[in-house]
Amino acid sequence: MDAFEKVRTRLETQPQEEYEIINAEVKHGGFVYYQEGCCLVRSKDEEADSDNYEVLFNLEELKLDQPFIDCIRVAPDEKYVAAKIRTEDSEASTCIVVKLSDQPVMEASFPNVSSFEWVKDEEEEDVLFYTFQRNLRCHDVYRATFGDNKRNERFYTEKDPSYFVFLYLTKDSRFLTINIMNKTTSEVWLIDGLSPWDPPVLIQKRIPGVLYYVEHRDDELYILTNVGEPTEFKLMRTAADSPAIMNWDLFFTMKRNTKVVDLDMFKDHCVLFLKHSNLLYVNVIGLADDSVRSLKLPPWACGFIIDTNSDPKNCPFQLCSPIRPPKYYTYKFAEGKLFEETGHEDPITKTSRVLRLEAKSKDGKLVPMTVFHKTDSEDLQKKPLLVHVYGAYGMDLKMNFRPERRVLVDDGWILAYCHVRGGGELGLQWHTDGRLTKKLNGLADIEACIKTLHGQGFSQPSLTALTAFSAGGVLVGALCNSNPELLRAVTLEAPFLDVLNTMMDTTLPLTLEELEEWGNPSSDEKHKNYIKRYCPYQNIKPQHYPSIHITAYENDERVPLKGIVNYTEKLKEAITEHAKDTGEGYQVPSIVLDIQPGGNHVIEDSHKKITAQIKFLYEELGLDSTNVFEDLKKYLKF
Repeated sequence: MDAFEKVRTRLETQPQEEYEIINAEVKHGGFVYYQEGCCLVRSKDEEADSDNYEVLFNLEELKLDQPFIDCIRVAPDEKYVAAKIRTEDSEASTCIVVKLSDQPVMEASFPNVSSFEWVKDEEEEDVLFYTFQRNLRCHDVYRATFGDNKRNERFYTEKDPSYFVFLYLTKDSRFLTINIMNKTTSEVWLIDGLSPWDPPVLIQKRIPGVLYYVEHRDDELYILTNVGEPTEFKLMRTAADSPAIMNWDLFFTMKRNTKVVDLDMFKDHCVLFLKHSNLLYVNVIGLADDSVRSLKLPPWACGFIIDTNSDPKNCPFQLCSPIRPPKYYTYKFAEGKLFEETGHEDPITKTSRVLRLEAKSKDGKLVPMTVFHKTDSEDLQKKPLLVHVYGAYGMDLKMNFRPERRVLVDDGWILAYCHVRGGGELGLQWHTDGRLTKKLNGLADIEACIKTLHGQGFSQPSLTALTAFSAGGVLVGALCNSNPELLRAVTLEAPFLDVLNTMMDTTLPLTLEELEEWGNPSSDEKHKNYIKRYCPYQNIKPQHYPSIHITAYENDERVPLKGIVNYTEKLKEAITEHAKDTGEGYQVPSIVLDIQPGGNHVIEDSHKKITAQIKFLYEELGLDSTNVFEDLKKYLKF
């Protein structure tokens, strides 16, 4: 409730339209560690919202362009704090270690760190474990100590290039887990938090197709895994000293069409954050009596923000949607009730509607959609429609709050989020049904979604735009080739458009990791021929296309600029050829390639990018943009 009061005070003292992005923040031992301006600082918990803080490190010392803190970890006895620092225009990161004393000083810095955690050894010495990332691949684990007994050593290297490694400290800090994964298979090793120099213990050797994640409580391991039938996630447990798979006992199963978003472990409870049939739930499992309390969350909510939390009595989290800023909730175990933040009520709840719809794909599968529009909108068929899609890697379509989406709804747009196969919204099988030689299911799904929206009176093709980023560009580019008449305009960011040539190039950093998603066209003729059927670059032909705006990044390592440039040039040639055959009076679509400097993959909060995309959509759909940019300035601090 104290947190609620702080949030309400903050909202009441700032303009209602503004929102702020909260940087990394960690509470430890009565202090809050966070970024203030260009500095890493800490303050006493009760003074966290005041100007009374201690500067621990000035980020400007790193000579980086607009650095920000991505992650913070505090050593168990607060002798040290480690922070991962990045910049907006690069995925590269630096981990700094600051010694906490009367005069805080940077003890060490490590380049290209991905994940990192602290443990304390038998001699009461702090040990930092971290993973090293090279060319987007994370295969090496190091451990380091500081002070008089300074050392830094590599103690694990993953040999299989299709796997990556990350570290996770169990909620009770009892074990550090080394997680070795690819897209479909995982293996976990345990490092004893009391004896971190001892050799790690293998829980279960990797089995193709089996994923598992580990938590710990009272000498028992709680394992979230897809082993067994059905091949969806289920919760199992075993004694910590008998971790092998033959000892796993089934503890809790999920309903069909359920996505496990996250799991949080407490002294007497396990909390599961779930998405079932496109709605959000929290399941609270009592570990003393195996009771289960399932809470259906408000229908406006589309995504969770899970707070880092050390309070054993409460489970705080936030709910959000693309058009509504996050709202705080807390489940109190003692009372068995969910409390929501009171006070400020966002007006969007009364001025907009959220609908959960379904489209029937050509094979009969029902594809969920989430649709937003103004409550007082009349004749929706004449309103502009912006469709969002992703459909890859088992990842959900992003449904976090975006101020520009809020502005579009306020200006009369309909927003539709299509949760097609290949994504993860309905569980692991939903991903399986849209990868490898089933990728065309995702294309059929997005086509069915747009046709269903038009059929139910939501807009029309001449007022419909489609947007995606990264791997979502595959389905968008494929739809532009197969059914361009459904769309008027398209916006893409860092899109993956040349699947075949990219997956044939094993020198690229992510090709080997991506084989589980797209297939191996170099060695498998079946995969090669299948990719040729949908690859956007391979299927460009002289025909009418919607207008397309592409934002790309000059040094993007994940989606090479070369493939995007080649796609754009080939597309323009095909459009020119079609225009010659069509004759006078043909309105040639606009093809815009906006190359931004920097090496990040997607820069979500770039005002320049947001403005360019919205300007493009309004011009191509022939809409009046008089009010939209003034409204946008209320949310984005230009």
